[in-house]
Amino acid sequence: MSSFAELLDILHEDNHCIGLNKPSGWPTTHFDGTEETVDRLVKSYLKEKYDKPGNVFLGVVHRLDKPTSGALLFARTSKAAKRLSEQFREGTVEKVYWAIVEAGRQPWMKDSGSLDDYLFHDDEERRVKVVDADTPGAKPARLLYTVRNRHAGLVWLELRPHTGRKHQLRVQLAKRGTPIYGDAKYGSIQKLGDSIGLHARSLTFLHPTTHNPTTITAEVPKVWRGRFAKLLNG
Repeated sequence: MSSFAELLDILHEDNHCIGLNKPSGWPTTHFDGTEETVDRLVKSYLKEKYDKPGNVFLGVVHRLDKPTSGALLFARTSKAAKRLSEQFREGTVEKVYWAIVEAGRQPWMKDSGSLDDYLFHDDEERRVKVVDADTPGAKPARLLYTVRNRHAGLVWLELRPHTGRKHQLRVQLAKRGTPIYGDAKYGSIQKLGDSIGLHARSLTFLHPTTHNPTTITAEVPKVWRGRFAKLLNG
């Protein structure tokens, strides 16, 4: 059997936090289900590496959607979990995402700009919608975008969300006729296995004990290097 270390792409590790490149198709954490999750795998890795008896503490301070890959951070102590969770809650963590969208040349998409919407999570349909600002339960969502390249009807975007709403990037882009590649839930007609063309490229946060700015950067999945080679290398 492979060691848990071989199953994980660790980007940062110290006594207080651990960051990794999350593979697509894996849930970040579990609730009551039996499905294998990233947090369980990381706990097993820490238990194996440090020969820890009993339960291993791991604080979930943010999440990535199941089909999304990229930079994912966990806390290794309760103090670190509290401080990191606060940073994510207050929006002081700098998040950079890369997205491949089906766009062509949509008139709204300049070389760079911002998207501002109000979002509502529809519990019955289990999806997020763009709604009017006065809709009960609506929450503001804002992101900045930059076009990195265009090729054959696809666009490679760099996204910097200023809010952390559920499915925010997926919904805001799909609403404008530019769904993320492979995201059938929000209108894509393409297929990308168990993933979508959304990757958490980097996270920059204040280390919970040293308070120094710390950045973790995640390489894109192998499938991107094949499917989007001309787009990424152009």
